[in-house]
Amino acid sequence: MSGILLPTLSKKKEVDSIIRDTLDKLLVLRFGRPSDPICLQLDDILFKTSHEVSKFAAIALVDIDSEEIQVYVKYFDISLIPSTIFFFNAHHMKMDSGTADHTKWVGSFHRKQDFIDVVEAIYRGAMKGKLIVSCPLPPERIPKFQLLFKNL
Repeated sequence: MSGILLPTLSKKKEVDSIIRDTLDKLLVLRFGRPSDPICLQLDDILFKTSHEVSKFAAIALVDIDSEEIQVYVKYFDISLIPSTIFFFNAHHMKMDSGTADHTKWVGSFHRKQDFIDVVEAIYRGAMKGKLIVSCPLPPERIPKFQLLFKNL
């Protein structure tokens, strides 16, 4: 249901445009499928918090199955969904959450406040000129995944 109310991008041109045109706000891009139960859980959290964070963040959903989006899937090495990627003024924002991958948030958030805390931390870091920030969440609320690196 929430996927209908948040903008859904399925073309590379749309993703390029929203990254380039979202200025002075944090851009939150959720890569996933509307049929995946964990994506639906995350989408619900994103939708319910979108108004609360609207002054400093914009949220959009990206259809990972779209052929045109595969360039981003490969570039950001999205092998697990949902994966959430953050941008500020067209710069990719990273977060050290104690996992091997700082480029994206993999999985859902446990609750709405966790998402808000992460978005606020990344936004505040971006406003100070940082490209990587520390995750404000305690380790028990950070999803753990075994990352498989190709060609290693």
